[in-house]
Amino acid sequence: MDFAFTPAQEQVRETVIRFAQKHIAPRVREIEESETFPVDLFPKFADVGLMGIRYPEEDGGAGMDKVTDCIVREEMSRVCQSISAAWSAATHIGIWPIWRGGTDYQRQRWFAAALRGEAIAAFALSEPDGGSDTRALKTKAEKVAGGWKLNGAKLYITNAPFANFLLLAARTKLELTTDAISLFIVDMPNPGIEISKLDKEGIRASETGLVHIADAFVPDEALLGGKEGSYHLVMEALAENRVGVSANCLGMARNAYEVALDYAKTRLVRGKPIIEHQAVAHRLADMATDVETMRWMVYHGAWRVDQGTCDMALASKIKLHCSETAVRVSESAIRVLGGAGLMREYPVGRIHRDALVYLMGEGTSEIQRNIISRTLKAV
Repeated sequence: MDFAFTPAQEQVRETVIRFAQKHIAPRVREIEESETFPVDLFPKFADVGLMGIRYPEEDGGAGMDKVTDCIVREEMSRVCQSISAAWSAATHIGIWPIWRGGTDYQRQRWFAAALRGEAIAAFALSEPDGGSDTRALKTKAEKVAGGWKLNGAKLYITNAPFANFLLLAARTKLELTTDAISLFIVDMPNPGIEISKLDKEGIRASETGLVHIADAFVPDEALLGGKEGSYHLVMEALAENRVGVSANCLGMARNAYEVALDYAKTRLVRGKPIIEHQAVAHRLADMATDVETMRWMVYHGAWRVDQGTCDMALASKIKLHCSETAVRVSESAIRVLGGAGLMREYPVGRIHRDALVYLMGEGTSEIQRNIISRTLKAV
């Protein structure tokens, strides 16, 4: 088994590092304070092939594997998680189901436009009452002449305030069956949909919305997956994205650890660097170990995705571990820096707030434990 990255993957890493330093790093303070996402970045992402990194070249993508995708997420999140969150929502879970299960028309109209950076997607699954639990989905789709009428609400939807279209999950039947869940591609604006921007503590520049849906009409061609429903597409997209989100958590934890390590080497107390104090050194040792375990889990999971052997339970294990570990590492970074850790001069406070988001985002820790425990009962 070869654990080394390929030269092509390392080249992608360098490309993302250069891109992030040129187009993202200089704007982080400004966009975080204004809580506004710079949508002009999407065409720039497209110019360097980052909008279609996970899709085959024959479909307009860059033809990269999941391991390479996780490299991109890690390096982008290391600089700014708000940017990485919006980018990944638009390029992965927001359009993956269209690529996998869409008609030629749907792929040409929405998927291709997203790859060009001309249309921004938002994946609307989570709801006020049931979170991302598809079995608790309450948004309903009723068949009417020429299309469907949608009613319900969605909560914590990344990119919703500025998205050009929503990939919206709704129940087409009352029964709790897999074919009762369908995805609809909803062009925005829509007269039946109102979006309220949410005020968040973490990933502040990644705009998140509450979506109110009242008799919103969509034409028949907006239905994804046909009569069989879209449940399998939702589950596949979630599994794919949970491994990816874990790479985001790795990038955040890496940044926090590196800042703390550098600070500990240069901050003098009683004439010597604080890393010489055992309490600080041991905390850094734990942080280094945590980051390393995250790296192994993320890239093992990515490799399993590429092999077609990453099931939902494994993706949940990886997401659970990496999200909770990112919170722990970023909190430790604040403790290493002491009072300086609470100053905006250093990014560790922001990283910690951003990491907290992923205890809930892409499925809460409790949801992940539910998924994992269900598989244990079957053993």
